Amino acid sequence: MSELTNSRFAALRRKMAESCVGLVALAPGSHMDWLIGYHPHPDERPCLLLIGTEKEAFLMPALNAEGTREHTDIAFRNWADDAGPTEALASALADVGAEAPGRVVLDETMRADFALLLIDALPADTAREFTPATLGALRMRKDKSEYTLLKMNAGIADRAMQAAFAKIRPGMTEKELAAEIRGHFASEDAAPAFWIVGAGGNGAFPHHSASERVIEEGDAVVIDIGGRKQGFPSDITRMAVVGRAPEGYGQIHTIVERAVQAALKAARPGVLAKDVDAAARKVISDAGYGEYFVHRTGHGMGIDGHEPPYITATSETVLEEGMVFSIEPGIYLPGRFGIRLEDIVILRENGPEVLSSLSRDVHVAKA
Repeated sequence: MSELTNSRFAALRRKMAESCVGLVALAPGSHMDWLIGYHPHPDERPCLLLIGTEKEAFLMPALNAEGTREHTDIAFRNWADDAGPTEALASALADVGAEAPGRVVLDETMRADFALLLIDALPADTAREFTPATLGALRMRKDKSEYTLLKMNAGIADRAMQAAFAKIRPGMTEKELAAEIRGHFASEDAAPAFWIVGAGGNGAFPHHSASERVIEEGDAVVIDIGGRKQGFPSDITRMAVVGRAPEGYGQIHTIVERAVQAALKAARPGVLAKDVDAAARKVISDAGYGEYFVHRTGHGMGIDGHEPPYITATSETVLEEGMVFSIEPGIYLPGRFGIRLEDIVILRENGPEVLSSLSRDVHVAKA
């Protein structure tokens, strides 16, 4: 295993000891990616990485064994379709010393049939939990290599947004502008991940899909985009107006920007995530638009585009240095327009560092 993988296994086992966990079970997905830098093909065949207090092993479908062996030297217990996984699972649990782990951590993204197969193989009194206190806690704090990749992706997203600004004009459709955004991501060898383009009243739908709606003079346009390169994502939202801004736009843009600034000021190590949400929400509520801020203030980002910590009104997560999350308050006026301003930040000792270099000022496109 690589030095990074070894260090992550060691950190996970320290967390397991703190929580009295005897077994962590991961399915193919982002948790496994974070830990070993790879995951086998995910399908209906049970595949589990089992981590005991001292050893680890794979329950591995024989169909995928040869290809997976190229990526890891972790011990395999293979099983074939004609035999089924039950005996191989029992052997893998014995290999890692977890036939009776006492407490098991389950990957919360695991298929239900995988989870039930494992639970049925363990003693009935085995306590179960998900990953927040162990692997999840480790993933929330990004290391230097993760920061570097997130910062790189933020730069690509900045340039994709600037490409959209350069192309937006009356008469083009939302879908046509979205195609320009996708094209820019592809030009930098990044995979486009999402492309929300909401003009006029469509901007009042936070998760609007780009449509055949024609962009017109006087429209405010929400542009929320992201891509992915070298295993990490980006996410940014900026605003454009075409020619003249709609009535009341400037005042509301200012309110949303003040909410961003309040959240940035509140985000410090040791602060509860809900207090950051409250700081942004108070600005918007005090301005009389509280009912039009219809989502959380932010979400974490790492290997997954949405992951803990979540910056919500109820989150008791204590923010720590190295956590990466979005700040993205918004106001959505049905039938008129929406405004959302989003930046991804990494929390430093003295506060958040914004990964984007792109101003949050509205872009005014020529009519």
